[in-house]
Amino acid sequence: MTAPERFYATGKRKMAVARVWMTPGGGQIKINKRPLTEYFGRETLRAVVEQPLALTQTQGRFDFYILADGGGISGQAEAIRNGIAKALEEFNPDLRTSLKRAGFLTRDARKKERKKYGQRGARARYQYSKR
Repeated sequence: MTAPERFYATGKRKMAVARVWMTPGGGQIKINKRPLTEYFGRETLRAVVEQPLALTQTQGRFDFYILADGGGISGQAEAIRNGIAKALEEFNPDLRTSLKRAGFLTRDARKKERKKYGQRGARARYQYSKR
């Protein structure tokens, strides 16, 4: 039986969901049909996306086609990081220990707390006026 040429994984963070397809290639990363540098203007977000590749020393070995949806750009970047890490683990299960130790396989379950009735926000109250 031959190994599949394409690996798929889903990454999540807050309300952001990233569907990641990984194929052997030259290191091209396309997010919503746009290159990584065009999609993420901030260098820090690009670094977040590439963290699992840097950790496993697989930069330039795979092409990624990613569909990111929901949330903000930071949440999407972390969802993509989670998806890339899961795809790398599917490609080579031996990478699991290093990815797990770095925390890239763990889905960050923290979400925004809901606004409560009679209050301005999740925890903030309306200002009390004595007079």
